[in-house]
Amino acid sequence: MPAITTRNFLHAASALLVGLVVAACGKQAPAAPGASAPVAAPAVSAPAPAARMYVVGTDAAYAPFESQNEKGEIVGFDIEVVKAVAQKAGIEVKFLNTPWEGIFNSVAQGDRDLLVSAITITPERKQTLDFSIPYFDAQQLIAVKKDSKISRFTDLKKLKVGVQNGTTGDEIIAKLQGKDSANIKRFESTPLALKELEGGGVDAVVADNGVVVHYVNNNPDSKFKTVSDSSFSSEQYGIAVKKGNTELLEKINRGVADIKADGTYTQIYTKYFGSAPGAASAVAPAPAATASK
Repeated sequence: MPAITTRNFLHAASALLVGLVVAACGKQAPAAPGASAPVAAPAVSAPAPAARMYVVGTDAAYAPFESQNEKGEIVGFDIEVVKAVAQKAGIEVKFLNTPWEGIFNSVAQGDRDLLVSAITITPERKQTLDFSIPYFDAQQLIAVKKDSKISRFTDLKKLKVGVQNGTTGDEIIAKLQGKDSANIKRFESTPLALKELEGGGVDAVVADNGVVVHYVNNNPDSKFKTVSDSSFSSEQYGIAVKKGNTELLEKINRGVADIKADGTYTQIYTKYFGSAPGAASAVAPAPAATASK
């Protein structure tokens, strides 16, 4: 048996002390008699993710459907409809003014999630966009000076006609006169075309009945009258989303159906057009004809 030296004793004592410390760190000290067990700190739950905000593109130069008020806020019939639809669908939306000429590309490129801008549902547009169920019935209308002899659409064949570029009003005049006719004057908005009519730069304007009647009613000094034509086909507006976005489209369709079912849509319609949908109103003057975007 080797002799126990002072050095050996110190080494052994140090090793024993380290072992006791390690063991103490690895165990929880027993609670004193009558003492409560330690309570673990409550787990902190992660905050719920914020609801996605859907961006709505609209050409805010088309009263009463969409325009900007004196504060720069986007307001109008379409805006209130989409807000009501969004509430029913359980989504949040914000509106961004978007020029008409680039509005469809803004969805294709992902800059906008949906569009509402008095957009007529057409077979051509359905090739690149998906549309909600219709939310508005429209007709085209001809605006002329009160002393004009124009009484039907074919009277416009050799006259100067103002239209908003890229609208269905533009399309039907192009079919009548030829796409490259020098008599077709295209504008960024319908109000600009109507201003041109007021100044004598064109003989007539073809555009949505809703926007034409709104302009005539609010600008009595312009001394316009409206002319309808039974050859104009009926048109319907829809809310547009990117082609294939079925998830968002289903939410929008559900919202549109809900606001029509509970009377919300009728309230909004009456606020802007003076009577319930389908009733005789300023939007559809005796048998009106249509011009939509």
